[in-house]
Amino acid sequence: MEAGRVRLAAVVSSVLAILAALSVPFLPVQQESASLSWPQTDSITSVDASLVSYAPLEFDATIPATAAAQLSDTGGVVVSTAPVGAADAARYGVVARVSPGADGGPAQFEIVQRDHTLLSIPVDELDGRSVTVTSNAERTTATVESEDPITLAGDFRPQMVGVFSDLRGAVPEGLAVRADLDTRFTSTPSAMKLVAMIVAALATAVALVGLHRIDGLDGRRARRFLPARWWRFRPIDAVVIGTLLLWHFIGATTSDDGYQFTMARTSLESGYMANYFRWFGVPETPFGTPYYDLLALMTKVSTASPWVRLPALVAGIVCWLVISREVAPRLGAAVRNNRVALWTGGLVFLAFWLPYNNGLRPEPIVATGVLLTWCSVERAIATRRLLPAAVAVLIGALTVTVGPSGIICFGALIAGARPVLAIVAARAKAVGYLAVLGPIVAAGLVILVAVFADQTFAAFVEMQRVHTIPPTNAWFEEYKRYDWLFMINADGSLARRFGVFVMVLSIVASVVVMLRRGGRIPGTAAGPSRRIIGITIAAMVLMMFTPTKWTHHFGIYAGLAGSLAVLTAVAVGPLVLRSRRNRALFAAAVLFVLALAFTSSNSWWYVSAWGVPWWDKPVMIAGFGAGTILLGLTAVMLLVAAWCFLREPHEDPAARPGRLWSIPPLTVAAGAIVVFFVLSMTKGAIAQYPSFSLAKSNVGALAGHSCGLAEDVLVETDTNASMLQPLTTTPANALAAQSAGFTPNGVAADLTSDEKAASEGMATSLDNEDAKSSNAAGTAGGQGASGINGSSVALPFGLDPSTTPVLGSFGASGPASLISDWYALPAEGDLVSMSVAGRVHSVNSDGIATPGPASNSTTVSAAGTEPSRSWAAPRPSTSDPPPRGGTSGCRSTKFPRRRTPSGSSSTTATPTPTSGSPSRRRGSRRPGPSTI
Repeated sequence: MEAGRVRLAAVVSSVLAILAALSVPFLPVQQESASLSWPQTDSITSVDASLVSYAPLEFDATIPATAAAQLSDTGGVVVSTAPVGAADAARYGVVARVSPGADGGPAQFEIVQRDHTLLSIPVDELDGRSVTVTSNAERTTATVESEDPITLAGDFRPQMVGVFSDLRGAVPEGLAVRADLDTRFTSTPSAMKLVAMIVAALATAVALVGLHRIDGLDGRRARRFLPARWWRFRPIDAVVIGTLLLWHFIGATTSDDGYQFTMARTSLESGYMANYFRWFGVPETPFGTPYYDLLALMTKVSTASPWVRLPALVAGIVCWLVISREVAPRLGAAVRNNRVALWTGGLVFLAFWLPYNNGLRPEPIVATGVLLTWCSVERAIATRRLLPAAVAVLIGALTVTVGPSGIICFGALIAGARPVLAIVAARAKAVGYLAVLGPIVAAGLVILVAVFADQTFAAFVEMQRVHTIPPTNAWFEEYKRYDWLFMINADGSLARRFGVFVMVLSIVASVVVMLRRGGRIPGTAAGPSRRIIGITIAAMVLMMFTPTKWTHHFGIYAGLAGSLAVLTAVAVGPLVLRSRRNRALFAAAVLFVLALAFTSSNSWWYVSAWGVPWWDKPVMIAGFGAGTILLGLTAVMLLVAAWCFLREPHEDPAARPGRLWSIPPLTVAAGAIVVFFVLSMTKGAIAQYPSFSLAKSNVGALAGHSCGLAEDVLVETDTNASMLQPLTTTPANALAAQSAGFTPNGVAADLTSDEKAASEGMATSLDNEDAKSSNAAGTAGGQGASGINGSSVALPFGLDPSTTPVLGSFGASGPASLISDWYALPAEGDLVSMSVAGRVHSVNSDGIATPGPASNSTTVSAAGTEPSRSWAAPRPSTSDPPPRGGTSGCRSTKFPRRRTPSGSSSTTATPTPTSGSPSRRRGSRRPGPSTI
């Protein structure tokens, strides 16, 4: 009787839950509609209106002749959907503008939309008529009143960030702009949809309770939820959790933190989760729910980095607790009682987690989700209960919504499918298949409630269509992920390499031992051991189907790698691997993995790399690459293995390995790597102080300073306003007080940098081919207006030729030298800068010199008449601001005032005399702004 009631409840509730969940994506929503009209409140003031969807559904503009006539003398923009003066306004938006007539000719009125000229007509010929522009997804038309329309077929709708104009005064009669905004995805659930979601959630809960009751029909008592003595805190727990907490404040963040943060935060205003940066503002459905929604809610409390990154920290701690409390005991008695195995798992977990999972990307959540999915499957198999299997399906479905890489959870479900189905068959004999399978299916589908809470299936179809637009990668391009891993940059840094290489080594070592020992590692549970290996291999295969191939996705393997390391430590431990030859071979394999990792640089993303040693090159020790040294040690260990192989027939096979042979190489290597990571970041924080570092910023956030880098950035708002002034002569003459070989036009015409600006990485999610960081702000040379000392050299950084003298020694046939006059130093200011071009002698933070003439500055005190101290351009501190422009382009060299002699009140510039050459660029020198 009891079984019949439980069966009925499980069947009815699960069927109801499944039907309600499946209906949610197709039920109606309430869509908001919005439009923008301009001018507003009888004012022609420009308005900002950035659209999440880039372009409106329909754009209409009516421009009367009087509006164009108002600008016929001066020229200007009548109407534009991009700010006046924006470089690509006509390329992406619509611009209606007037060009004044040349040589007494008539002014010209033209309308350019998406680089297509819709209309070009003299202003006089408008003769009181208005011009109308209409644009939608099918066509764009421009019509002069009483004339035939000009039509542009296709979707050329302008991108819109507002409505902007140079018009002033009263609103010209008839001027009007209207944009119907794309609000397809700004919606809320209808009453019918709300009811269906509530029914689906409640019915699923009832179905799972029914499944639990079905599990209890066998008369066995339910197992406890948490493992025995889970609360016991051990030294390894202190090391792992303590390191995670320390890294949360001093460790490197991930490449897309700003990307994820902006997506989450803007969703609060747009009403739905869009990518924001690309794919035309369509929803991310089904991905991002509820993880990004959680980030969005957290930003309402604070935007401080330690706060918004708390989910990653919590995920890391949970991941470790699962490995140490659930995974290790499940792998068998040899693991449960092996402290070395647990230490190995913890250190490998840290070595994998630290470089990948300290930011806002979803990989930490996926790494935890796949581990919880697998552990739930293992509990279902071990206890012969189906409720844990349903929980595994629920966790797996939830993890898939976090990001595309969540599909690896299917590997865990597939690995345990056969034993779980055996339990299903046994339970079905008593209550039927629908009663046991229905709740499991309902658990997997209830996630549709969260995914489609305010979106529809049509939005999902649109997302799939738009996301086929590049950058995307096909499944067979998975090799690109490993290509990136083997590059010498932040994508392929030694930190990112080590964890992946160790995971692969663990798979190989465990499989080899299993094959040699009859399919199982002695002392371990065969089923869980095989499944964790199978899940990891399946995850690597399933990752082929993710749409992008960046290396930051490797972070999803952190929990699996830690679990595998626990198993591997037993497989290669002295109780299983007794042969000295084999232990030497495994040690050689670990050394080879280290050698491969150390052939790359100690790179970290963006500001995370500031002050870190070897951030741009492989680690060097006494002039030798660490990778080369480790490769040599690998060869030595292979020779040891060969020696042991030759001696093996003459040794007692029952003899236990000595203490030296019992040293666990993987444990030592993982521990050394973790220490290296922590020391690298600690050194970076110390080297940067008192300037910006992640550690200083995160600790400062605890005291309420939550603006991060903005707390330390100094901004030069006007490069001309803070120009140093000479003490005894005019600005035109002061720079060349004592000059030989320097002339106003002695600067090469081409100042393109010899090298691109150093990049801390390659594969960001926002690579922009238009960005040229090494030649920014007009630093590539050329000709410009004649300046204050007769120079016609084009000036960088917005400098005014009428106040900025230029001197250079390019083309000098003999030695060139220059000593400037004295310039007054203001009482306040952080920096003194001097813009230079060409090759100037410098020494970087690694002691590597760039050849060229040296530049010195001399300062005197306020009361002194003689120089009190001569100070050269110093070897840069990592806390000093870096120059822009590479090694030969125009760049601003900065001298921190804190490094000048105390009491200095004036300064002079002195390039050291050197031998000139017509083929070699020297440089232009100017006294620079005292503040930046």
